[in-house]
Amino acid sequence: QSHLVESGGGSAQVGGSLRLSCVLSGRTYDRYCMAWFRQSPGKEREGVATTYDAVPNSYADSVKGRFTISRVGNVLYLQMNNLTPEDSAMYYCAADRYAPQYCTVAAWPRDEYDHNDWGQGTQVTVSS
Repeated sequence: QSHLVESGGGSAQVGGSLRLSCVLSGRTYDRYCMAWFRQSPGKEREGVATTYDAVPNSYADSVKGRFTISRVGNVLYLQMNNLTPEDSAMYYCAADRYAPQYCTVAAWPRDEYDHNDWGQGTQVTVSS
């Protein structure tokens, strides 16, 4: 039984930073594609960043140069710097056993969300 638990969300000022964490448990997540997604009310879920051992990390254009995804053991991180109000959203970590070519923000299969492992989300609110 997979179990992903996010933490680290909260309120930040424009230009500030937050670091999100996602603890992975319940299965061995070796050779799993890991990702951060976000969703705001009324908007579609958006891929933010992905990481997989065999390929470079990928990022949404809107966060490139500001966000960094990393994984240390059974914890997935998202370092978010220079935050803007547009970054306000519920952030979710996700995992699935995808081949490396699908482990990018652009290639993650949107029609398989129901089959992915998801956390419960952590809210990020950025204000000026």
